[in-house]
Amino acid sequence: MQKTTKTRTFNLILTAMLISLVFVSTLVLNIKLPIAANGGLVHLGTAMLFIASILFGPKKGALAGAIGMGLFDLVSGWTLWAPFTVVARGLQGYLVGKIAWSFGRKGSSIAFNLIATISSIPVMLGVYYICERVLYGSWIIPLASIPGNIVQNVVGIIIAIPVSALLRKVPVFK
Repeated sequence: MQKTTKTRTFNLILTAMLISLVFVSTLVLNIKLPIAANGGLVHLGTAMLFIASILFGPKKGALAGAIGMGLFDLVSGWTLWAPFTVVARGLQGYLVGKIAWSFGRKGSSIAFNLIATISSIPVMLGVYYICERVLYGSWIIPLASIPGNIVQNVVGIIIAIPVSALLRKVPVFK
C-alpha cells in the first residue's frame, strides 16, 4: 500500500515537473514568425514536449504538452488558441511517446525517436489547420501557418533527439 502511494506521488510530481518544463520552455524563448497574421511561434516548448514524451512515455508526454503549452496560451495572449493547443499538443505528445516506447523500447532507439517526432507533425498541423478553418471560416487562410509550424517542429526535433540520447546515458533513465 505504501509503495503504491509513493509511486503515485512520484508520478504526480514528475508529471507536474514536466508540465512546468514545457510551459517555461515555451514562455522563455519564443519568437513570433513574420509569416502572415498567425504565422506561429518558434519556441523551445516543442523540444521539451518531444524530450518528455521520449523519456517518459505517451501519458506523461501528452499531459506535459497539452497542459504546459495550453497554460502558455492562457497567460500569453493566445487565449483563444488554448483549447486547440491542448488537443494538438496532447495528441502530439501521446503519439511521440507511443511510437518511441513501442515494442518495449522506452525511448532508447534514436531511429524510432526520430520516426516518432516526424510522425507527430502532420497530427499537430492537422489539428491547428482545422482550428484555423473554424476560426477564420476559410480553407485558404490556415495554409499560411503551416510553414511556421513546420519550422517550430524541425527546431524541436533538432534539439530533442540529441538531448534525449544524451539524457538516456544518465543512470536514472537506464
